[in-house]
Amino acid sequence: MTVCPIAIAVGCKKCPAFSVCPLKSVLGDQKPNAPSTPAEKDKR
Repeated sequence: MTVCPIAIAVGCKKCPAFSVCPLKSVLGDQKPNAPSTPAEKDKR
């Protein structure tokens, strides 16, 4: 669910507060529990 106006306009990654935003997976466009490395993707 994208509710954040910045995430709607340009996406979470381009937001200046991306690194500190605690709600990017709730209000933004980031998927919760997204694997950060390719090795973690292979485990699924």
